[in-house]
Amino acid sequence: MKFGITLPPFGDYADPRYFAETARVAESLGWDGLFIWDHVFFDPSFHPNLDVWVGLAAAASVSSTIRLGTLITPLARRRPWVLARQTVSLDRLSNGRLTLGVGLGDPAQWDFAFFNETTDPKIRAQMLDEGLALMTGLWTGEPFGYQGTHYQMQQVRFQPTPVQSPRIPIWVGGNFPNKPPMRRAARWDGFYPIKWDGGMTPQDWREVWSYISQQRPTDAPFDLVNGGRVPDDQWMHASSVIEPYAEVGVTWWIEDVSPWRFGHSWEIQWQPEFTRQMDDLIRRGPPRL
Repeated sequence: MKFGITLPPFGDYADPRYFAETARVAESLGWDGLFIWDHVFFDPSFHPNLDVWVGLAAAASVSSTIRLGTLITPLARRRPWVLARQTVSLDRLSNGRLTLGVGLGDPAQWDFAFFNETTDPKIRAQMLDEGLALMTGLWTGEPFGYQGTHYQMQQVRFQPTPVQSPRIPIWVGGNFPNKPPMRRAARWDGFYPIKWDGGMTPQDWREVWSYISQQRPTDAPFDLVNGGRVPDDQWMHASSVIEPYAEVGVTWWIEDVSPWRFGHSWEIQWQPEFTRQMDDLIRRGPPRL
């Protein structure tokens, strides 16, 4: 099992230099991955916010081993040919350390509706699937065109291609126990479920893998990515928390590093205390087995 952190690039982390230093420190302490939320706006408190591609590029420039990525990028508000260019550039800058997490995006009422973009989940799901098909077609470097319902593109040849082969890994996020995100994830490289009521349990993961494995068209490696919170009083002895997940095949434990795990309100302005608590958690290093 590998250990990563996910954090909102808000407040102090909206400074690309601060975010890059966070990545450098996390790598030095043994974290395997750093994944950031991808929002334009998250809530009506309007936190200072970092552009994820600038932030990840800054992080890639000061690190060498830690995997970098998004959890998650809503493709419905990205032009997929632009995202294809950004992801390949970052993959090459990081020497093949990018993982792209994708999904519908939430909260739609702020991240989409503020800009008069569609909030309809069915339409956004269609745009997500078309966007993935278009983007991965471009990544091949072969002549490629696309004619879909939401996106059309004349044939082009996209260069350069990603460092990673056969392509940049794609993890799909979605609410559990909804089946469509799992079916979508089965076509790609990993699943990052969101379960609002208490988080995923090992039994939930058994159900996930039973369903996804039936949908998989290949036996290629597949990541089961668990977002979790190790209690503070168990951090140095986390085996009892984490081992049951490893036993059912979870490949990544992604620790929540956000103000809200500490009990702060979702809709208040960023406070210096938030950053201190998050930095302190990262500096503990991963809760290894």
